[in-house]
Amino acid sequence: MSEASNHRGTERKAAIAKSQSKGRQIVGVLPIHYPKALFTALDLHAVELWGPPGPPAGPAAGRIQSYVCPLVRNALAFLASGKADDLDALLVPHTCDSLQGLATLLTDFGGWPKPVLTFLHPKGEARPSSRVFAVAELRVLGEKLEKLAGKQLDPDRLRAAMGLHKRMDAITSDLLTHRSRLEVPDAGFYALLRRGEYLWPEDHLAELTLAHKALGSEPRQHGVPLLVTGYVPEPMAILDILAEAGAYLAADDYAAIGRRIGGYENVDPSTGDPFETLAATLFSSPPCPTRSADSSVRMAHLTRLAERSGARGVLIHTVKFCEPELFDIPALRKTFAALKLPFLHLEGELETKLSMQASTRLEAFVEMLGAGKVVA
Repeated sequence: MSEASNHRGTERKAAIAKSQSKGRQIVGVLPIHYPKALFTALDLHAVELWGPPGPPAGPAAGRIQSYVCPLVRNALAFLASGKADDLDALLVPHTCDSLQGLATLLTDFGGWPKPVLTFLHPKGEARPSSRVFAVAELRVLGEKLEKLAGKQLDPDRLRAAMGLHKRMDAITSDLLTHRSRLEVPDAGFYALLRRGEYLWPEDHLAELTLAHKALGSEPRQHGVPLLVTGYVPEPMAILDILAEAGAYLAADDYAAIGRRIGGYENVDPSTGDPFETLAATLFSSPPCPTRSADSSVRMAHLTRLAERSGARGVLIHTVKFCEPELFDIPALRKTFAALKLPFLHLEGELETKLSMQASTRLEAFVEMLGAGKVVA
């Protein structure tokens, strides 16, 4: 396992231990979209599991077909191996059919003895019927979390929790929008953003606020600006390779990062039914292929990101066998070709290290962009 992964693992354990010392229960959450403020309001610590990266190990490693998304295979092996025994429960959002299937298989294939909760977030447009469905689904999840926490949900605490997450959302959005004005390299910047996967929200807010104060008034990044779209920045070493080649990520559309920012922008958590407000945040988030089949909305969003950031190229970074992401590849190619933006499609399997072949492709891509050549 890479040094960065080991470091994150150590930090994750420390964050879990800190919350446990305060009497909080720990809920593991698989990707991608879920109502985190609901957990915060009930003093439940949500810790996200993005795989984890690396080859699946243990007796459960072969219980999922090799042509299924590596995140699902890795998660099953990880949970069944006993490495997640600190968790009190697990939440599996209906991100895709593979993850929904995992939720039903865990107790049998994985021998997972603890509660497995599910959350079916709304798909498609914000129609009246889908809003009603989203609110009902949130209330059902809230009732399950109340039982887990052993306390009733206080509406005022939920409003306060949403206010906290709105502040985090706004700061993160500003950091991403003005990425070039932050002196820290991508590896450090993304490490900061991803600490939100396991830190208690108030602790992460303090770190984000400190980083926001370091924003300069002029650009501090001088490499080739790239737009990235894809699933999750794994292996994290990809950021070092890009930096060494002379590039940085000026705009982000990773499912793990950019696509989860912006849901609170147009809502006021302090008034109204908190569940109605929470549902509104689900519909207000940036377009994601796991929530909508209308790729035209996502292509328009990516076009705006590219133009705003001044990106000179695009990295499409997907996970092998991830159907929601792969369905959009033809539309991505067509969109970036029309914008005359060179792009590189890099597909991985949640490796802990990038192959030499992939590293060479990244280096060559940045070199060609720096030379002003067009890449087909």
